Amino acid sequence: MNPIARRLFALILVLFLAGCGKQEPILVGFIGGLTGPNSDNGQAGLNGVTLAVEEFNREGGVKGRLVELIAKDDGQSKSKAEASTQELVDAKVQAIIGPFTSGMAEVIVPIAGKAGVFEVSPTITSMDFYGKDDNLFRINRTTRDNAIDYAKFLAGQGIKQISVAYDLRNKNFTESWLAEFKNAMIAQGGQVVAEVSYESGSNTPFDNVMEKMLIAKPQGLLFISGALDVARLAQQARRQAPELPIIASEWAATEQLIDLGGKVVEGLIIVQNYDRDDTSNRFKQFSEAYFKRFQRYPGYSSVSAYDAATVVLQALKNQKKGETVKEAALRSGPYPGLQQTIVFDKNGDTPRKIFFTKITDGQYKKIE
Repeated sequence: MNPIARRLFALILVLFLAGCGKQEPILVGFIGGLTGPNSDNGQAGLNGVTLAVEEFNREGGVKGRLVELIAKDDGQSKSKAEASTQELVDAKVQAIIGPFTSGMAEVIVPIAGKAGVFEVSPTITSMDFYGKDDNLFRINRTTRDNAIDYAKFLAGQGIKQISVAYDLRNKNFTESWLAEFKNAMIAQGGQVVAEVSYESGSNTPFDNVMEKMLIAKPQGLLFISGALDVARLAQQARRQAPELPIIASEWAATEQLIDLGGKVVEGLIIVQNYDRDDTSNRFKQFSEAYFKRFQRYPGYSSVSAYDAATVVLQALKNQKKGETVKEAALRSGPYPGLQQTIVFDKNGDTPRKIFFTKITDGQYKKIE
């Protein structure tokens, strides 16, 4: 073989081997609170997304291209959330799963939206993110939906005079929830008799918060707070007014609430956005796979995050040339959620069933 032929053969061989090489992965971002007092929500969500991505890759990914998950912590801090979101944008992720709290969404959604990055939030519910034609889809229902159902349920239990404590560290969610709940209670012939705001921290005087809640002599105590604070508030409620029913918004419905609260949260009423008693084969397989991977059973954040990942991964798989991920997501539904079919409207909003539970013998027990 002459020198020119040898060089040509070598060039062809290099190009062939390069074509047979490993394909670049598809980058997908995750952002949630992985540190801080309410990090149980974000950590459980990351577990759910991790499991979904690993299963997707085992099935071949997107025509052989695997998905690489880039996880970032929002630190439950606006400055940290801003920096982490920009890092995901700079990494050129195709989509982001998150955020997990409405307070962090205030920062994260505008940055990702401006960059044209598609987002699916597993858990945010504030009315500020409802009914908007943007790059954000939401797996959860709204604060309005949940507050209305809470008001109906409590009125049905004869609890119509409610005192509320709410955490200003996630004020986008808590103030939205409270505003909707007040209107819903009035519609049920009841009222919120006290509104006690506080900012969560290691030195928050929860005894004083409870004293203020009790001045109006309510029939029940409602906490719009994360799991750690609900456990603290429940402790004060048991000390100062053990006869009163205690209720918490869905934000606190994690496994950590029972771990931290122990006996003081026994009897607490709280909503779950999935059916913990589901015996279907699909949910059973998911729960077993989750336990095998993470040595604990999934909670609401894990379930919602797995569903959010299902939407993102299916959209990426179905995406056509020249089509945005959002366009692919709108076209690819309905989606087979773990328990509920996910159907988005043009704004990326979807309904979701909820289930009232009461903590009994250290477990969330569904109220039939």
